[in-house]
Amino acid sequence: MTQYAFHFDATRCTGCKTCEFACKDYKDLDADSAYRKVYECAGGETVRDADGCIRTTCFSYPVSISCNHCDSPACMQVCPTGAMHKDDQSGLVSVDEGKCIGCGYCHMACPYNSPKVDREKGHSVKCDGCAERLSAGESPVCVEACPARALAFGPVEEMGKLGERASIAPLPDASLTYPNLFVKACADAQPSDSRAGKIVNPLEVL
Repeated sequence: MTQYAFHFDATRCTGCKTCEFACKDYKDLDADSAYRKVYECAGGETVRDADGCIRTTCFSYPVSISCNHCDSPACMQVCPTGAMHKDDQSGLVSVDEGKCIGCGYCHMACPYNSPKVDREKGHSVKCDGCAERLSAGESPVCVEACPARALAFGPVEEMGKLGERASIAPLPDASLTYPNLFVKACADAQPSDSRAGKIVNPLEVL
């Protein structure tokens, strides 16, 4: 099996959300649904010290994330029907719609907030890495759409050479599920266990 992975270059991302909207358009998602999301993480403060000098610890950076097709997917571990599964050839995690009963356990278990239950369809939905495009030798639509070339996709061995396995805030520590997302961190990026910042666009991503 060739495990595929995403790479996110935080030094190039401008937070434009083109990746997110390209995915929504390609997957024909409604306004309240998104398989890829761009978190805006920010924190710090600006103060005037005793000498009258202005000093700041402010930081802000975007993080583009979809399903990370983890080595140890939390969604698969809790799925009671086996609907959530990894493809034998690509390692991509997807939903078998015929088996899914829409219980929502996958949504509750995923630390990346990736799977969601579509009540109209009656089953969970999520990023599948654009499996049909991969089969045709193409990249996921989010990768192809990024104007800054901040996203890449390929075999895990290649993506691992471009960055570290994702452990920057607001994402959890990589040891939780071993996500197949590798990140080149920007100067402002905070470690996963940092409490210095917060998600400042929660209505867009939660």
